[in-house]
Amino acid sequence: MQELFKEIIKNEVKPLFARHGYAKKALNFQRVEGGLIYGFNIQKSQGNTANHVRFYINCMIHSKELAELQSTISGGKTMEEQSHFTCRIEEIVPSAPDRYSLTPDTDLVTFSKELLSHLEEAVEYMRNITSPRDIVEYYMKRTALHLSEETFHFLLQNGDTTTAQKYLQLLHAKYGVENRWAIFEKKSKSSKASAA
Repeated sequence: MQELFKEIIKNEVKPLFARHGYAKKALNFQRVEGGLIYGFNIQKSQGNTANHVRFYINCMIHSKELAELQSTISGGKTMEEQSHFTCRIEEIVPSAPDRYSLTPDTDLVTFSKELLSHLEEAVEYMRNITSPRDIVEYYMKRTALHLSEETFHFLLQNGDTTTAQKYLQLLHAKYGVENRWAIFEKKSKSSKASAA
């Protein structure tokens, strides 16, 4: 099954990503466009055996602008190249499984067809994320803690104090009282005062 997995990556997955401008390094596929780095990672499960290979597909986008904002927030500390948008494929392609599984009983034609279809759909979804604002909007819709501080600073930096306040209220409602919200509120008030 390990060899079959390698063949699928080499003969089917790699050509699909190559058609969309992605370069391959190990089980990572990456494409740079402007200030964004789009990436896919194929993560093999730790419990794989000779007769059963399982893997996940992680989807990621790194934003240079959000990285600069993180550096400002952290007091100028250099942030390693990390993903600002990150999810498993099933989060953006509802028909995709939470993990893929290859066994001797797997119908390879159906497996490959579905895998490639899911990857095409994920590439298309990510192609529509074209700016740091799109990444921020993705997480704001989910009221996610991931990137919450960066989102808040991004909104204030771009003069969108109304949306920043609404976002803060949503965070309060979902996660309750936390010290960080008071810090966000203080920054929002000082941003409004300096804008006036």
